[in-house]
Amino acid sequence: MTIRVLLVDDQPLLRTGFRMILEAESDLVVVGEAGDGQQALDQVRALQPDVVLMDIRMPRMDGVEATRRIAGPGRDGPVKVLVLTTFDLDEYVVEALRAGASGFLLKDVPAEELVQAIRVVADGAAMLAPSITRRLLDMYATKLPSGDEAPPQALNALTERELEVLKLVARGLSNAEIAAELFVSETTVKTHVGHVLTKLQLRDRVQAAVYAYESGLVRPGTL
Repeated sequence: MTIRVLLVDDQPLLRTGFRMILEAESDLVVVGEAGDGQQALDQVRALQPDVVLMDIRMPRMDGVEATRRIAGPGRDGPVKVLVLTTFDLDEYVVEALRAGASGFLLKDVPAEELVQAIRVVADGAAMLAPSITRRLLDMYATKLPSGDEAPPQALNALTERELEVLKLVARGLSNAEIAAELFVSETTVKTHVGHVLTKLQLRDRVQAAVYAYESGLVRPGTL
């Protein structure tokens, strides 16, 4: 299967570099480019890509709002969005995840990791980099609950094991790593993750991780 990718970044040189990397892969094709969020919306409608590689800081419409309109709640068959960030400058990454992004990468990501991330997201999974996620959530801890609030009622629907799995997902662990941590099979972990997403009405692992922090189930700095 060929994965159709739309590149969205206000820097033409970066778009050219990403295009060269992606088009060297037999299963990836760049179907278009956009220099801002508004152009991205137009290109998504016209080209119907599978994955949008989305910058955050752009003129006219930033990547967060564009992501919300492309992949946010209530969208029919939303396109997958993989957000790009310089990390040190972008304080909106968590907001992009809430808006519907399936993950995020640093702009200086190695070529092979960029390619793999696009494949993972296109396959319906989430690209959650544990080290970056921890640093981001620590940096923006002031936006998260203090821990004094009562946990959401929805958490009561989870079994003790499902709560354990959710906490490990929030740490960025893969199914294999969670299986090793809990001494169960990967198939069992996959089942638990599926139950967590269904019960909490979440789209993917990224939303699950953000939910775990926002609900106070996991606290920044405790990983």
